[in-house]
Amino acid sequence: MRFRTLMAAALAAVLAGPAAAQEWPARNVKLIVPYPPGGNVDTAARIVADKLQERLGQPFIIENKAGAGGLIAGEAFAKSPNDGYTLFVGANGPVLFAPEIAKRDAYDWKRDFVPITTISMTPLVLEVHPSVKAQNLKEFLDLVKREPGKLTMASPGAGTTNHLLSELAQSSLGLQWVTVHYRGNAPATNDLIGGQVHFAFDQISVALQYFKNGMLRPLAVTSAQRTSWLPDVPTFKELGYPDFDAQTFTGLFAPAGTPAPIVAKLQEAMTAILKDASVVEKFNKLGAEAVAMTPVDFRAYLSREDAKWIPVVRKANIKAD
Repeated sequence: MRFRTLMAAALAAVLAGPAAAQEWPARNVKLIVPYPPGGNVDTAARIVADKLQERLGQPFIIENKAGAGGLIAGEAFAKSPNDGYTLFVGANGPVLFAPEIAKRDAYDWKRDFVPITTISMTPLVLEVHPSVKAQNLKEFLDLVKREPGKLTMASPGAGTTNHLLSELAQSSLGLQWVTVHYRGNAPATNDLIGGQVHFAFDQISVALQYFKNGMLRPLAVTSAQRTSWLPDVPTFKELGYPDFDAQTFTGLFAPAGTPAPIVAKLQEAMTAILKDASVVEKFNKLGAEAVAMTPVDFRAYLSREDAKWIPVVRKANIKAD
């Protein structure tokens, strides 16, 4: 009798899976964001949360869980139920780099996350304070070579793409400067525009307003082609540095084991949302491009990024703040 009861319960659970996925979402869905409110990842999450609610009929609630370069949020997310009611809006640092930097097996995106789609892609830009006497990339590199260790770079945190790009530049080009880590983009940018530090590799989405008012000066962008936001600023690639092709992404993830129909439903909704003209415009104003990848393409992209940047983390012996 007990065996029959157990078998009946197991069969019911199997049969309930597809039905539950078809009914999803039947209540609020939580979007974990690994940064405080107001940053570019948080803004991206809020843009798509509103549209997901419109399309899927349930509230998508933002939960900001900042700390440890995204490790706290990533670890909490990896332990979440895989029922589609807890999702993660992640970026390069929390998804790819935080466990490596922390030197512990908190989670592994390949094992613990289901990549659903990218949300946005943002190039970085090398920017300097007006006090730096360099009008272009060549003059900047010459200045660093003449005065090694003198210039200071504002980093939004250890293990961010901004920081890794800085380490790659120093290692591959034989340069030396002092990296000053901050807890996020806002304090790093504040000190940069105040002249307390000399330069930064920053997201275009953060930097655009300061270029317009002359508080900072752009020298080169990390996209493969020039961007429409800064059409007069050359790329590192066209200036002879093809390895400096780097972008920050925001992406949507589900916990491992989330039913495939839920993942497909989310990806379908996100693809439509990211083609919406009002959404495209919102990201454009941030200096970011709305981009929807399939789960297969997103996983392949993350694998390539892993292969490129994890060796940089290890070579530079980057550790958590």
